[in-house]
Amino acid sequence: MISVVLLGAGNVATHLFKAFNKAIEVSVNQWYSRNLKPLESYKNLVNITDDLTKLQDADLYILAVSDDAVSDISSQLPFENRLVVHTSGSVSMYDIDKKHKRGVFYPLQTFSKDADVDFSQVPLCIEALNNKEDRPILKKLAKAIGSQPHKVNSDQRAALHVAAVFVNNFTNQIYRIAHEITESQGAEFDLLKPLIKETARKLDDLSPFMAQTGPAKRNDKKTLKKHIKALEDQHHKAIYELLTKSIQKTHGSLIRRVNNSNKNN
Repeated sequence: MISVVLLGAGNVATHLFKAFNKAIEVSVNQWYSRNLKPLESYKNLVNITDDLTKLQDADLYILAVSDDAVSDISSQLPFENRLVVHTSGSVSMYDIDKKHKRGVFYPLQTFSKDADVDFSQVPLCIEALNNKEDRPILKKLAKAIGSQPHKVNSDQRAALHVAAVFVNNFTNQIYRIAHEITESQGAEFDLLKPLIKETARKLDDLSPFMAQTGPAKRNDKKTLKKHIKALEDQHHKAIYELLTKSIQKTHGSLIRRVNNSNKNN
């Protein structure tokens, strides 16, 4: 049994608590938040507190807090030489106060409070300053909630976090732009959802490079010009042109072959 004290009341903390609470091999001894209101609905399931000086003993203390708060809260913890980890993709393990045994327990997923999370589909990136003693605890904790643990170093985790912004946050913004474009002409955005799902599904079998299609890759200049002309919003035009140039840079050799073939014909 792994005993845990959870610190933070945001989306990550909430979903971790729900997963830990269901896990046979995990006991959440306490849940801390400086504001107890978000935790009120859980007070019959776990001891809650807003006082760091009253934290209970546990095998592991998880800082599921904002990136900026990791250093400050870890320095305020009223003990030392215990395993303290954060859940951030971008914060260094060394931002945790050096009086603690330090580590990272980073679930590589997007979290919304009202959306259920299946942790069996969530990679958990783990890192520990003391690999021999502490990494096995993090590995066991990840497996206890059905997740697959992955040992990563700080540079790899930082790269994954930046990449996650591209595939999640930026992609969602592209969806929003597509929604605006369809709305402008009274078309149904829902008609694009099968395409969205198939685009993601293809990555099970193909690399992003091999899965790329479309007028930019084909260097279909007629269609590219038609799209630019059809876009009424200058912001949309700029993004379309930027992404077109990015695709053309990636697939430049193919585009050159197309251009040469057109010249020869």
